Amino acid sequence: MTHQIQTAHPRIQVISAAPAQAPILANLLELYVHDFSEFRSLEIGDDGRFGYPSLPLYWSDPDRHPFLVQVDGKLAGLVFVKRASGMLGADSVWDMAEFFVIRGYRRRGIGTHVAHEVWKRFPGLWEVRVMQTNISAQHFWAEAIAKFLGHAIRPVHIQKGGDCWILFSFEVD
Repeated sequence: MTHQIQTAHPRIQVISAAPAQAPILANLLELYVHDFSEFRSLEIGDDGRFGYPSLPLYWSDPDRHPFLVQVDGKLAGLVFVKRASGMLGADSVWDMAEFFVIRGYRRRGIGTHVAHEVWKRFPGLWEVRVMQTNISAQHFWAEAIAKFLGHAIRPVHIQKGGDCWILFSFEVD
C-alpha cells in the first residue's frame, strides 16, 4: 500500500533512533545507498542488499548519533551524525555522516529544516562532505548552510581515498 504525501505545512520531526529501530534504519539505508550509487561505484551483495556494516556502531560508540526523520508521523528519512577528526585537520568536528530524505519529500524545505534541527543539537565545528559529482547535493548544502548561518560560505575541494569532495566547514554556536 502506498501513502499520499501531504504538502501543506508538514510537521517535521528528527527523532533519536533506538537500537530496536535498527531494522528500519537498515531499510532506509538501502534506499539511500541505491540513490548514492549514481555517484559512486557500489556493489550490491548476493543477498540483493547493499548493507551498511557500521550501523551497529551508532549504538555502541558514544560519538555517533542516529536519527529518524518523520513528516506528519510518516517515515521520511534518516540522519547519522558522528564526532570525528576533521578532513581539514581539526582534532574533532561534527560530521554529517549520512543524510537522506526520501524522494517524495524533497524540494519542499524538509531537508533544510532537518539539517537546521540537527545543527542546533550539536554546537561546535561542523564538516559536511559532498561528492564532487553530486551537483544537486552541493546546491542543497550550500543553500541550507547559508540559510542557517545567515551568509554563504565557500567550500573547499579535497581528495581523499581516490574521491573528490566538496567540503563545507562552519561553526555552530
